[in-house]
Amino acid sequence: SGINAEYGGYISVNELQAALSNGTWQPFNPETVRLMISMFDRDGNGTINFQEFGELWKYINDWQNTFRYYDRDNSGSIDQAELQTAITSFGYNLSPRFYSTLMRKFDRAGNKTITFDDFIQCCVLIQTLSVAFQRKDTSRSGRITITYEEFMDLVFSTKV
Repeated sequence: SGINAEYGGYISVNELQAALSNGTWQPFNPETVRLMISMFDRDGNGTINFQEFGELWKYINDWQNTFRYYDRDNSGSIDQAELQTAITSFGYNLSPRFYSTLMRKFDRAGNKTITFDDFIQCCVLIQTLSVAFQRKDTSRSGRITITYEEFMDLVFSTKV
């Protein structure tokens, strides 16, 4: 097996996961791989072709440079302070309590840090949900009033 073993000309989620490293010798988070494939899969067949892979590879390298920049102690992972610095620099103003929530959600190893693959997923999720929120926040006040069903529709219709 290996890259492109299953689909002659296309790369599947499993193949991409096998090819990527998060810096811990553990498999790349399958949810992050699925998220990235869906972002670059133009025809919606669950795989990416060579051109889409090239675009995805550049995207991953850009995230890797961002990750390394904010990994101030060069530990190979992002702690809560580094995460807060990164996300704040992206233009988000969130509370320390929310950063604790992010750490609980994306620290899969339980060591109070986030690996590269989970950092990508965290940042993409924040950006995607923020865009969905902004569509409802027509006054740009940072507040919206929606029903429970509208909230559920917002969450489930957001491509993440």
